[in-house]
Amino acid sequence: MSMKIRLARGGSKKRPHYSIVASDSRMPRDGRFIEKLGTYNPLLAKDAENRVILNAERVQYWLGHGAQPTDRVARFLEAAGLKAKVERNNPKSAVPGKAMAARAAKKAAREAAPAEAAEE
Repeated sequence: MSMKIRLARGGSKKRPHYSIVASDSRMPRDGRFIEKLGTYNPLLAKDAENRVILNAERVQYWLGHGAQPTDRVARFLEAAGLKAKVERNNPKSAVPGKAMAARAAKKAAREAAPAEAAEE
């Protein structure tokens, strides 16, 4: 059975509140889980101590038994010092999409046209 440590959403519409849970990877996001390991409240300030609450002992237990954290949970674990920090590299994040590249090319052509006319 492949285990995941992931977020399970709760709360009402536009007021999210997440539980950090250990679950079977085949279960739905908000479905059945094995154990609740903590909570995450994204509505609190980033420096608030109650924003992320983890049961470190149980998280270590599940990591030791092969549970894989999701990307967001892995960041929480790195911040808490429960997991080694991983260098992330996303070279495509700074590359504009098709529409933005087309707009940039059009703008560059417009700016080049008056400069060419002034040289003649």
